[in-house]
Amino acid sequence: MEPAEKLSITVTPAMARMIREKVENGSFGSVSEVIHAALRALQREEEEHAERIASIRARVKASLADTRPAISSDEAIARIKNNLAELAKASDLNKNRNG
Repeated sequence: MEPAEKLSITVTPAMARMIREKVENGSFGSVSEVIHAALRALQREEEEHAERIASIRARVKASLADTRPAISSDEAIARIKNNLAELAKASDLNKNRNG
């Protein structure tokens, strides 16, 4: 474990109240433990954010590298409408069989 370094921080009154409440209700043993937990949570959040960004970048890169031909928006809408019509027809058939 690396040696601790003492820092002085300034927080809002609401944050100070929250920190004291966490110690007073036994959730944490000290103010330092509350701050440590908050910093660990921040670190996890930043790591998860970096992972999401990396995933988005990878999907964008894969999309840009996709050699399949693009279709027009009219064709995409026509395909969606066709799929929805087929789903509706299948749903009606199931209702008639079970109904």
